[in-house]
Amino acid sequence: MKRDFYEVLGLSKSASQDEVKAAYRKKALEFHPDRNKSTDAEKNFKEVNEAYQVVGDPTKRKTYDQYGHNAFDQNSGFGGAGAGGNPFAGGFGQQGPFTYSYQSTGGGGNPFEGFDFGGGADPFEIFESFFGGGGNPFGGRAKRKPRYTLTIEFMDAAKGAEQTVSIEGKRHTIKIPAGADSGTRIRYSDFDITLSVKPDPLFRRDGYDVYVDQEIPFTMAVLGGNAQVKTIDGNLTLKIRPGTQPNTMVRLREQGIPYLQRHGKGDEYVRLIVKVPEHLSRRQKELMEEFDQL
Repeated sequence: MKRDFYEVLGLSKSASQDEVKAAYRKKALEFHPDRNKSTDAEKNFKEVNEAYQVVGDPTKRKTYDQYGHNAFDQNSGFGGAGAGGNPFAGGFGQQGPFTYSYQSTGGGGNPFEGFDFGGGADPFEIFESFFGGGGNPFGGRAKRKPRYTLTIEFMDAAKGAEQTVSIEGKRHTIKIPAGADSGTRIRYSDFDITLSVKPDPLFRRDGYDVYVDQEIPFTMAVLGGNAQVKTIDGNLTLKIRPGTQPNTMVRLREQGIPYLQRHGKGDEYVRLIVKVPEHLSRRQKELMEEFDQL
């Protein structure tokens, strides 16, 4: 039994077409196999695409709302809405607007993992349409180019960098724009590259914002003081207010990731972790007891 298409996209039947498009964008990026390595990613990715091809089309959506999955099930004997027969016949594949398959490039030390998408339409063209790339999101290209995935460090994505790689025996310099993220696509005349960004042990990224945990001593939380906090561009002095509570979140405006297509940066959010001493000297214990009595 197929799941309800609205359920797949996480929508109610009253959702607007703009809401449908936004939900599809979120789900497609979430389950895209180049970003999501779970075993169910491919299945969920196809399911989301199938749901969007129907719900994202006002005409097909209207028919689906009236007749459900039988509207395009060729084995159900359903005749469709009106004398025209099944409105989806011949134009709807079981895997949504496109299918895909991975194809290894081999070559040992090559830092790329190649892949190719079948079915005529390219999912990355759909993603580009959401990010302002323009064009028909379901249109294929006249000439298909090789596509590769390049894995890069977190800081190279955040600040921009250049990497020299070998593709089909030729050396190429790849310019990584500041603000790139996993899924960012770089086009060249002979091939396309999709970036995959390694996680960072300190910074956690959410869009163009970053999150950092910062430990401060118990005494600093009580009395206040200055702490050195790491940012994308280096250390920054953060003033700690007296009486700061554990897990207080401090926002550092425009200390995050640079925006790809406009000026400015995201923000950095610093969570203050109050470090309670595990071992106290006798004198420290006496002072704490005195403090407790006062």
